[in-house]
Amino acid sequence: MKTIDELLDEGVAGKRVFVRADLNVPLDGTTITDDGRIRAVLPTVARLAEAGARVIVASHLGRPKGAPDPAFSLAPAAARLGELLGADVAFATDTVGDSAKAVVAGLGDGQVAVIENLRFNAGETSKDDAERGAFADRLAELADLYVGDGFGAVHRKHASVFDLPARLPHAAGGLIATEVGVLKKLTEDVKRPYVVVLGGAKVSDKLGVIDHLLEKADRILIGGGMAYTFLKAQGHEVGASLLQEDQIPAVQEYLKRADERGVEFVLPVDVLVAPSFPDLKTKAPANPETVAVDAIPAGQMGLDSGPRTNLLYASKLADAATVFWNGPMGVFEHPDYAEGTRAVAQALIDSDAFTVVGGGDSAAAVRILGFDENAFGHISTGGGASLEYLEGKTLPGLAALED
Repeated sequence: MKTIDELLDEGVAGKRVFVRADLNVPLDGTTITDDGRIRAVLPTVARLAEAGARVIVASHLGRPKGAPDPAFSLAPAAARLGELLGADVAFATDTVGDSAKAVVAGLGDGQVAVIENLRFNAGETSKDDAERGAFADRLAELADLYVGDGFGAVHRKHASVFDLPARLPHAAGGLIATEVGVLKKLTEDVKRPYVVVLGGAKVSDKLGVIDHLLEKADRILIGGGMAYTFLKAQGHEVGASLLQEDQIPAVQEYLKRADERGVEFVLPVDVLVAPSFPDLKTKAPANPETVAVDAIPAGQMGLDSGPRTNLLYASKLADAATVFWNGPMGVFEHPDYAEGTRAVAQALIDSDAFTVVGGGDSAAAVRILGFDENAFGHISTGGGASLEYLEGKTLPGLAALED
């Protein structure tokens, strides 16, 4: 896999360089609430611009249905990128149309442009190879070179991720090189004890990685909404908590395998419950009740781990040498349900382990809860991509960058 260092050594001055970034930032209207992904690709964009390239940054945002949708415009991300670069960033109001062609043609050496959301074109995400390839052909007309640096999208077989690199000389950006290097530390010659913390809403999203990590990890801590399927599998009643009943047999099998392999599975011992999901807009007081996991009342839903669980998890992380964390422990966006996630983040900081925060909501939580990002070994920009890498899957966007 060619690196951006090699590309820069060959010279990029005056060349149009297409950078597939991940600017899929959360928005409140047109206000960016977490610019972490823009900051992550900034070094690659800056290095190319400083070397005299004409940089074309492209990304998706959200899930528009293959047509323009103002709610998913990349205009706010383009503006923020310009602020962080300290330079004007041109913005094209389409992907491969007249605006994109004109904006790219108007770039001078060292200048940067962002084109509109790639998913405004149905060819970006099409499962039809010909349709996807046709869109990649049109994107290729805009550029001379390709740099893949959108790690959060490398598990997608999309035109700009998988098909476009085959049409242009290509290299991996600095962010992708860093992400892959970190993930190798979680899969090759891992320092032990190796502890994995998995949270988030659905256990079905994590089945593949749990299956794979049963062969790798020494200890697996489960939290978030997915914990209630595990608790139900152990025979506990979970009230109105999030439950994927169809996944109980798979969960029971994993618990059995973990026991046979000597992998320690750690589940909550107490939780915070309330009759309804909290209001995340007003953040009105929720007044939750703390109960043991074997005493969740009917009609109550678990929304965060309890204080005894938080102490337990901190103790299980204290001796770790390597930690991978993906998924919050509760509804961290509401202050009454943030303590479980806060406790895990603090335990990672307090440990002497190499710590990896696996993207998505976990990365957002670290920033929203006010932690210093530099206190962690690495904060990934791609939750789904990280999980699929740890599952041992071939990621299309990485395969496309191989020579």
